[in-house]
This record gives sequence, structure tokens and C-alpha cells, in this order.
Amino acid sequence: MSEFSGFPAETQTFLRELRANNTREWFAANRARYDNDVKAPALEWVAAMGARLKDLDPDIVVDLRSNGSGCLMRAARDTRFSKDKSPYKVNVAMMWWRGSGKKMRHPGFGMQITPDDAGLMVGMFHFAKPMLDAYRQAVLDDEMGEALIALADEVGAAGYGLGGSHYKTAPRGFDKNHPRVEWLRYNNLRAGAHDIEPSAITSPRLIDDCFTRFSALAPIFHWLVAVQERFGGV
Repeated sequence: MSEFSGFPAETQTFLRELRANNTREWFAANRARYDNDVKAPALEWVAAMGARLKDLDPDIVVDLRSNGSGCLMRAARDTRFSKDKSPYKVNVAMMWWRGSGKKMRHPGFGMQITPDDAGLMVGMFHFAKPMLDAYRQAVLDDEMGEALIALADEVGAAGYGLGGSHYKTAPRGFDKNHPRVEWLRYNNLRAGAHDIEPSAITSPRLIDDCFTRFSALAPIFHWLVAVQERFGGV
């Protein structure tokens, strides 16, 4: 099993300096620091945590490409539709997922380290139209719908709440009096928190701390995988 001794303190030092100097010129001048202090340890972490996540699902994708197609997210921001034109993200983020194709179209386990803390997420941030249709079919299905309620209770008992509620009422064409109508208002499904202690980020205990949290949140991942396997959605 891969070992990971913790991120170097220089990772968050770089992110804090980038937050204060978020320009292409500054990043270019400090590119070697990014490669050594952020990207290199992040890829080590992707491999180590990915090996542990295979205990939760052996089909988890562990992709070490650093061009944005792999587990490690790109440093550059997509500013085309944003008022904030800052060119770089001031966090380092990664995601491990299950399925072929683009990672954001599949259930996954996510993590980000910010200049100040670290947090985890399990689930999906956005349902594209095929997944939204599949999700709604699952909510209406008695077996899958009741399983969703059960996992919400399980995740809640672990101290996490489910996010993703978006619509004020049932979508058009759906019964507003359906017993699971509240779940029809979701357009994504995920849970997580920025509850990783700062001291753990640079510690060998980081991998155990994160795996414990990922395990508690795994029912969300497994339910979404079951949705895709039964109803499609990719």
C-alpha cells in the first residue's frame, strides 16, 4: 500500500502567496515552486489515497495525469463566464471517480486543500440532463427512493448533511404530493465538510483521517453508482 507522510508546509505557503499575487506573471515566475511544492506532493497524494479508496470500490479511477483530465484538477481557472478574472485557483483539488469519460459526470470522492484548511466531498456537484433524469427515476422508484432516505439518515448520523436541493418545488410534470417530493428538488447530490484539522495536512495521519471520513460518506457514492447502473445517466 502506498504511504504518504503528509503535504509539505510549503504547499499552503504557496497557496497563500498565490492568493495575494494571483497573476499570470507571478505564477510564471514561481512555476518551479508550484511544480515542486504543490503538484508533486498532490500527485503522490492522489496515488496513495486512491489506493486506499479501492478498498471502498475496486473500480475507482486513479489517474495521475496533471493536465486536468486526471484526478488532479488544473491550476488555471475557467474565467469565460465568471466576473472574477483571477487566472488561478487558490486551492489544490483532486477527485477520484468511477466510470469512463469525464470525471465530473460520475460519482466520486473529492478533496481540496486551501490556503487555510482542507475539506472532503463525496457525490456529484452537478447532474447533467441524463443523470438528472436517472436521479429522478431513482427517487420515484420505491426501492431506490427508500435507500436514499436511509443513506441520508446514515450520513446524518455521522455528522454530515446532504446538499443539492435546488428547486423550490417539484419539477414540472412531477407530483407535488409525492412522499419523496423533497428529493425531487435536487439537481446534484453530495456531502462533505472542511473539517480536516490544519495540523493533519502535513502529518502522516492525513490519509487515515481522510479515509475515515470518506468511508462515512461512501453510501452516497454507492447509491449514485447504483443509479447509473440501473437507470443510466452518463
